[in-house]
Amino acid sequence: MSMLQTSLKAAMNARVIGSGSETMILAHGFGGDQSLWDKILPYLTKHYHVLLFDWLCSGTVKDPNLYDPLKYASFDAFADDLIALMDELHLTSSVFVGHSMSGMIGCIASIKRPQLFSRLIFVGSSPRYITTDDYEGGFDGAAIDNMMSSIESDYGNWTSNFAKLLVDNNDPLSIEHYFKCLKSMNPEFVLPLAKAIFRSDERETLEKVTTPCTIVQVKNDLVVPNSVAYYMQKKIKGETTVEFVNADRHYPQLTAPLELIHVLSRVLGFEI
Repeated sequence: MSMLQTSLKAAMNARVIGSGSETMILAHGFGGDQSLWDKILPYLTKHYHVLLFDWLCSGTVKDPNLYDPLKYASFDAFADDLIALMDELHLTSSVFVGHSMSGMIGCIASIKRPQLFSRLIFVGSSPRYITTDDYEGGFDGAAIDNMMSSIESDYGNWTSNFAKLLVDNNDPLSIEHYFKCLKSMNPEFVLPLAKAIFRSDERETLEKVTTPCTIVQVKNDLVVPNSVAYYMQKKIKGETTVEFVNADRHYPQLTAPLELIHVLSRVLGFEI
């Protein structure tokens, strides 16, 4: 076992807080860190032991040598880290809440080790971002190519524009929060990870997921069209429902936390 696996809790800034008989895992998306959950955390820690952590690509991870862009060119490596972290903390049968790219990571982890998860909850997740003949992903290939060129040629400008694309423009403090997270990432990690995410195709993965799932879809998400939520519902083998959050853009946990908590409380059966 490598040094990384023996001390994933420390490497990933992992912490478990709250009370309750069940564990909930909060997994952040691309460019983020665990602080992006702060607004909904007080509601969850009353009912759950909540595991928070930072993926190794995050700007908050102290040792940049732990992240190898080649190794993490697929979601499998992230899923392996999640499983190893849960094993280290002796967690099983947990509720997994994955935002954006973490949704697909949770899917893969649940296929490898179904007993670790009692439910998967996806917030703004997508199995594929590029539109094809029979699938609406939200972007055409040229738009993704342009994004990669922007990251390479003008990183500073791209981070600012990307934050405004993902976060509701009526909430400048939340835009600033996400922008700071994104800016703190090692720029050498961003391009390969962006390629891995935005050119990924995990549609066939969905068909192997047997864990019960809830798809939380923001009504006006510029990154994930509403049709993706219904596509995922149709493909996932486990019992799956779609819940809508009446909000704008890709970060309801920042800009519509109460809306999101109401959905989670309804799905999971806890009182706010």
